Amino acid sequence: MGFPSTPNLKLEPRPRTRRLLRCALSSEPVPPMTVSITGATGFIGRRLVHKLLSDDHKVCILTRSASKAASVFPASTYPGLTIAQQGDWEACVRGSTAVVNLAGMPISTRWSPEIKQEIKQSRVNVTSKVVKYINHAGNADTRPSVFVSATAIGYYGTSEIHSFDESSPSGNDYLAEVCREWEATACQVNQEDVRLVLLRIGVVLGKDGGALAKMIPLFMMFAGGPLGTGRQWFSWIHLDDLVNLIYESLTNPTYKGVINGTAPNPVRLSELCERLGRIVGRPSWLPVPGFALKAVLGEGASVELFTMARVYVGNLDSWVTSGELEDEFRVFGVLRR
Repeated sequence: MGFPSTPNLKLEPRPRTRRLLRCALSSEPVPPMTVSITGATGFIGRRLVHKLLSDDHKVCILTRSASKAASVFPASTYPGLTIAQQGDWEACVRGSTAVVNLAGMPISTRWSPEIKQEIKQSRVNVTSKVVKYINHAGNADTRPSVFVSATAIGYYGTSEIHSFDESSPSGNDYLAEVCREWEATACQVNQEDVRLVLLRIGVVLGKDGGALAKMIPLFMMFAGGPLGTGRQWFSWIHLDDLVNLIYESLTNPTYKGVINGTAPNPVRLSELCERLGRIVGRPSWLPVPGFALKAVLGEGASVELFTMARVYVGNLDSWVTSGELEDEFRVFGVLRR
């Protein structure tokens, strides 16, 4: 059943920040980088590519479909960007300053034994390839100096009563197993020469996709009621904060090991639904039963919304995020005017 924990990482928990501000990260000039990215056409990857290019860095997209990547990032609009199919990944990695690994089949789908295996292998297999290319990229002078690999707070399992930080043990459900194997594969990178950052990401909220895009239609259909019992914890992060966290992980040598990518104030799902319902103009009194969510979204999406843990960042003393849901919803552009 996977790995008991994530090996080969030294965690040094630091005081937890509680400042509720937009990211106030390092203001030091950042030398030009070349960053290879898997999963660049996804919700997070697209925004990360925009940020890197806007700061005059070069980006190499590691993809299985050059045509899809080219449709998302047309060459006329994205100078300084290289698209590499799998046969060219190794050359891109060898020429990169850093590698960001965001690839993985979405879990928000209808699960079957075959789909669950594919969800795991899509993460483990890509991570294994990237690690191999980094480790074989020559000596320390030619090898990427940092590897930022996404994982998820699903590592901790679920709980309505306990809180978790980076030192907490892993859970015992399917998603925890996926995260353990995913992280253990990333840990095979040569950490003597390569700084490894594992980002355990919460539910990412933004107006153009992610969990919010799934939830708004449900609210419109079911009058914005709480999902299930409403007691579940919702550990979330704004898309821009997450992209800034990835960027800081690339450029700040103090960022190392496991970091929880979550805002400082997880909320109960009932609170999330009440605030979102108020903003989109829907009442929040009629609960949405679990069977209805599964019928509309499938098991994977309902698991993503129904089962979660209360997760905090305990491994940083400089990570600052915005932290108020209502402010975030205004940013999303869903506020009725």
